[in-house]
Formats: sequence, structure tokens, C-alpha cells
Amino acid sequence: MTLRIEDYALIGDLQTAALVGMDGSIDWLCLPRFDSAACFAALLGDRDNGHWRLAPTEGGPCARRSYVGDSLVLESVWETATGTVKITDFMPQREHAPDLMRIVEGVHGSVEMESVLRIRFDYGSVVPWVRRADGHRVAVAGPDSVWFRSDPPVKTWGKDFATRSSFTVGEGEKVAFVLTWHPSHHPRPEIVDPHEALECSLSDWAAWSGTCRTQGPYRDAVVRSLITLKALTYAPTGGIVAAPTTSLPEGLGGVRNWDYRFCWLRDSTLTLGALLEAGYQDEAMAWRDWLLRAVAGDPSDLQIMYGLGGERRLPETELPWLAGYERSVPVRTGNAAVDQVQLDVYGEVLDSLYLARSAGRPGPLHTWNVQLSLLAFLESAWREPDEGLWEVRGPRRHFTHSKVMAWVAADRVVRTLEAEPGLRGDVERWRAMRDAVHREVCEKAYDPERNTFTQYYGSRELDAATLLIPRVGFLPPHDPRVVGTVDAVREELSTPGGLLRRYSLPGAADSSGDTDTSSTSVDGLPGGEGAFLACSFWLADALRMTDRVTEAAELFEELLALRNDVGLLAEEYDPVTRRQLGNFPQAFSHIALVTTALALAREETRR
Repeated sequence: MTLRIEDYALIGDLQTAALVGMDGSIDWLCLPRFDSAACFAALLGDRDNGHWRLAPTEGGPCARRSYVGDSLVLESVWETATGTVKITDFMPQREHAPDLMRIVEGVHGSVEMESVLRIRFDYGSVVPWVRRADGHRVAVAGPDSVWFRSDPPVKTWGKDFATRSSFTVGEGEKVAFVLTWHPSHHPRPEIVDPHEALECSLSDWAAWSGTCRTQGPYRDAVVRSLITLKALTYAPTGGIVAAPTTSLPEGLGGVRNWDYRFCWLRDSTLTLGALLEAGYQDEAMAWRDWLLRAVAGDPSDLQIMYGLGGERRLPETELPWLAGYERSVPVRTGNAAVDQVQLDVYGEVLDSLYLARSAGRPGPLHTWNVQLSLLAFLESAWREPDEGLWEVRGPRRHFTHSKVMAWVAADRVVRTLEAEPGLRGDVERWRAMRDAVHREVCEKAYDPERNTFTQYYGSRELDAATLLIPRVGFLPPHDPRVVGTVDAVREELSTPGGLLRRYSLPGAADSSGDTDTSSTSVDGLPGGEGAFLACSFWLADALRMTDRVTEAAELFEELLALRNDVGLLAEEYDPVTRRQLGNFPQAFSHIALVTTALALAREETRR
């Protein structure tokens, strides 16, 4: 039976990550990087596409599970008729080869256990040749090799193109399994002691989590989200992937299935701000440095996303042999949106660098020249239509959010020149640009009849991204146009459960239950999607900024309740089926959670 998206938990080593189901099956793992081909792809197909199930022979989900303290070490407990057993799953931060470790421990009584390992390289399409060597099972196919062993050794055999093990654990007994990947042309990787690795992992995570400056009622939620963001960081470069998965659907059975194993510029300001405020200077500066390397070059070539190391070519491909999560096809790798024009990213980049500079981290000497070059290109480009924040695959339009972020780009350069008049730059030139953008947005993106900003010039559709207008400083929170926009978005884009969609979609019901009967959507795609969690956090922020703090806190609590049992959020939520949707876990959702929690905590302090 297919597990729900929220039935998975995340483990990782800061270079890749795995999803562990409540049934003890690891159904997703890409090696050696987040964006590598998966060797376990059952998440998007079936067990024959690769997985590793380790659980009591009698089967069934675990009785309970949790992370060990503030770590990424997962403990799952099964209670059977004959006893209780615990499995500890983790991936130690690597020195060379990536290791996936699973330690089985008898708690009381005795429990018969079973391991079924199906390695399928290249997204579940390649069955490797498996042989025995030096006490290991070694799976090889092309460039990939996996070494598998247990400590102590247990009965292991091959059947139906799977490696199977069976054993019994009694109270206090432990059996550890280690799976190690390395390039097939390299010699056998060094053997790592799993018990020592566990202690080191717990120590590393405790030290990292202990530096968090966040206090208050939401500290646990904030720390878990920060750990998740850390887990989605590709340590060698500092880049943060949007999610460790591809093609988990935004609507079950639909086509809105995208690859999120890349780094988006749209996340940059919120990520940097959250990390700085929580006390993680090193991670914040690593992200800033990744950002500077990625955007280097001709300003006209700025992309909306890049690979883990700043790679620019991310060609989109479909994998027809994978049936898709709950028959949601196509399954895609790569992302064609990389070729889109999204003018808002210039504002995101310049806002991020302004934030870093304001925090006393201006960056290398060339950073300011990069900022001026980006703004010089935007000076004329901002008047053009684009695909917008939401990566629509329909026609380009003059999206309101893109224009607002062009204003942000000019505003942050103006602010910097005003604070540091010794810097090179024509402040009057950029003030004029800032004023021109502001004037045009207020004239063409505002609907005076409804007292709201709309999704794009001349439209009647609304967009949750307009909730960011007061946050970025385009207008003050108490401006009647801002209050009207918050109210209109809340009314027209709310789902029956009170969460927000990103924008108007055909067939979607609003909070009153009325349905949009239009047949086309601005994004050019058929079908619908769930409520977008980051937008719902933005609504809580907007309510707080417009002096509706109690309502903001109540909405935030409702959003916290949507996290799964180990504190993780996907991209979206379906209030009808009450299921998480989209790639999982989603950095954008957790960044929004942290930002809203910190703002509410500041509000509480002021009171």
C-alpha cells in the first residue's frame, strides 16, 4: 500500500538525503548527491524500482517514531506480540563515501526481523550484478557500486533480485546494517563502525542545534525546521535544495510534478534572514557565497535556479518507466523552468546582499559591483513581462510581484548608498527608477473598485504573493490598499479549511464554498493543486503586520498542526483529503515557518 507523503521521515548527511517510511522501508535515496540518480525510487513507482525495508517479519507500521533530541537521527519503535524492537536510522556526515546506517536493538522480549534490499540504479531502471566479497554483498552496475554488510553477520541470501536477511533480536541485542556507495572504479571504501558513527552524529547535531539563539513558545518548531534546512544544505558549496525529491504531485493523479533538487534564488532573502536571526552566521554566509558564485556573469543571464554547485544546465526529462506517486505522471528530472524569465529574482538577490551587508557581512570587494551590474540591467528590463514567481507555463505577463521586487532591487541599492555615501553609484538615478516602478505598480496593478492589488496588470485574479508588499516595504502595513489586499486574498484564495492557494485556479472553491468556473488558469496547466503552505504563513505575517495578532497566532498554530509526527512539511496541503502534497520536505515551507515564528516571538516580546 502506498504510504502518504507525511508518513515519511528525513535522514541525511548534508550531501544527500533518504526518506524512511513508517513501515521501515527507505523508498527514496539518491547517491552520491541530492541531484544524482536514485538507487531507491519506490516512492515514485513500486518496490521493484528500489527500496530497503527493515522491520519485524510480521510487518505493519511502527508504533511510534521520533528524532533523537535536536538531531537528524531517527528512532522507530515496533511493538509486536513477542516483544518490542527499535530501529535507529541515520547517515553520518561523510568524510569520503556516503553511508546509510540502520541499527536494530531489542528493547524487550524477542522479535523476528527481516531485511529486504532491492538496489535499482538510475531511478529504478537498472538491476545491478550482486556478488559476495570480504563479508559484504557488493552491487555493481556501470559507474555505481554499493557495499552492504551487517554487524554481527546475519543470515543473508539472494531471491527475486533482492538481498534478504532474517534474524531475531532479544532484549539488549543489537544488529547494525551499513550500506555504502562509491564509484565502481574505486577500491572498497573504508569500513566505518556504525556505533561510533552514531555517537559522532548525535554529538555533531547537538553541538549545531545548541547554537540556536531562538527562544519562546515556538522554539521546538523553529529548531526542527532549521535542522531540516541544514539537512537540505549541500555542504561542499553551501547551496540549499528546495526539496530532496522530484515529482511528488501538487495534486494526486495530476501533471504538476516537478524536480525540486536544485537551489532557487527566490528562497534567498528569507533563508538568509532566518539563518542570521537564529544565530547561524556560518550557514548564512555559505549561502550568500553560493549566491554570489551562482549569479556571476552577464546580468541578463541570471537564472531562477541553479544546481548544487551553481550548475546552469538542468534539462528536463521524463522517466516513463516510473508509474508516479499514486499514478501522478509524468515523473520528471531536471526543470525546464530554469529557462524562464523571472524578474523578481533580481530583487531577491539584491535584497539578500543588502541584508548580509546590514548584518556586517558585506562580502568580497566585487560584491558591490555585482549588485550595481544587476540593477543596471534591471533598469530597462523591469518594464518587460515575465513568467513570475510561480513559474507559470502560460504566456508572460506583467506580474505584480515581479514589479514589486524590481522596486525592492532599486530600494536596497538606494538605502545602501544613503548609508554609505562613499560607495560608487548614482543614488539619484536609482531613486528615479525606484519611484518609476512604484508609480506604475500603484497605477496598473491596483484595482480601486475592489481595493486590492491583483496578480498582474489589468487582471481580476489575485495572487498570494501580494501579501509580501508590506513585508518588503513597498507600502506601509496600515495603508488602506495593503489592508484591502490582505482581506481580498484571504477571502478569495482561501480553501474551505482557511489555508491559501497561491492564485486563482479553475475549479477551486474559496472559503465560502463558491467555485471558480473559469476553464483556464494563468499557469497554463490543467488540474488543480492544494493549499500552498508558504502562502498561508505569509497570511499570518500579513495579519500580524495589520494589527490582527491574535488571528495571526491562531492561523500559525493551525499550520503547526499540519506538520507530520516528526515535524516535517511538504509544499502543499489538501484540506479535503487532509494530506500533504508536493515535494517533501520543502525548504520554502520551513523557511516560512521559521520567519513567521520569529516575527510572532518578537511581537510577544514587544507586548
